[in-house]
Amino acid sequence: MQIDELRIALFSGNYNYVRDGANRALNQLVGYLLNKGAKVRIYSPTIAKPAFRATGDLISIPSFAIPGREEYRFPLAITPHIKRDLQEFAPNIVHTSSPDLVGHRAVTWARHNSLPILSSVHTRFDTYARYYGLGFIEPLMIKLLRRYYKRCNALVVPSESMAVILKDQNMHDDISIWSRGINREIFDPSKRSNEWRQSLGIDDDEVVIGFLGRLVMEKGLDIFAQTIEVLRNSKQKFKILIVGKGPAQNWFAQKIPEAIFTGFQSGPNLGRALASMDILFNPSITETFGNVTLEAMASGIPVVAARAAGSESLVIDNHNGLLLPPGKPQEFALAIENYIKKPAIRHKHGQAGELLSRAYDWDNINKIVAEKYIEIISTHNR
Repeated sequence: MQIDELRIALFSGNYNYVRDGANRALNQLVGYLLNKGAKVRIYSPTIAKPAFRATGDLISIPSFAIPGREEYRFPLAITPHIKRDLQEFAPNIVHTSSPDLVGHRAVTWARHNSLPILSSVHTRFDTYARYYGLGFIEPLMIKLLRRYYKRCNALVVPSESMAVILKDQNMHDDISIWSRGINREIFDPSKRSNEWRQSLGIDDDEVVIGFLGRLVMEKGLDIFAQTIEVLRNSKQKFKILIVGKGPAQNWFAQKIPEAIFTGFQSGPNLGRALASMDILFNPSITETFGNVTLEAMASGIPVVAARAAGSESLVIDNHNGLLLPPGKPQEFALAIENYIKKPAIRHKHGQAGELLSRAYDWDNINKIVAEKYIEIISTHNR
């Protein structure tokens, strides 16, 4: 079987209505598959004004805004209309990317129609409850995720460390790595702009501690704020640059009122913002890969991160960044202070990260998923 014989029905909880690392990867994958002659049909909730234009044919799934997180949508059902569309499209494999209600229904539909299923894992949903005072339900979430993934033929995950976690949780035996790529035209050390820094009130000799991502609590905003509080007592000269937006922005701004908030940035503006930082601080433990970490590496800046699935696969401790135990503001602050005091080490680690980032090529990475589709179909049809 060849790539141009693939007919993939892709189910996503968020394909393009809110921009995030998961749907950026999915759109990259679909673009690669279409360029190779494959047929792809995407089924996802939609809104009138999405964050970006979808790659491929997108069919809207009924949904409603999630209370308290209205920017996200809860998919409701695979309606009779969608089932007819699926039958007409006649996929030879189903790809699910979110363990939500429709993800479960898609798996059931595929099994009923004797189709193989690949599931891609994009985030550690089991850890989300910790950030909303519901950590006690984490074992139940793991049990539900295990039931979902066990009904699929195989999984793909963004990092080896995430594969280890899922195998330890007995989620599946067949787990492959679908990494992430980098756009070298956007993310590069040459994009640094002292003029732009100065326009924000940042002196050339001031060290900028940066944060990049959606401003939601599960990104570790509380730990970031607590770390900055510790750093204030270090008497080091630094500035804080926050790139992104989200529902927790007001809370975050109250905790670190001295920070510079740029709002959402994309394309060349995002590349400029990252390269104009001196340190990226990523305390999150929910990512399975950490696109922002890779983008920072490509921009030539070191990363201070929580020792978690995504970061562990990208950051080599004391080589291109520093890995610390999750949830330890004192230890994070000490690591960042060390970088502020030692610019030579900071630059050395930034250069090392840039060299490591060159291995992440999108076409080679997406080819792995296409080959996994073919393998699953071949095995399933024996």
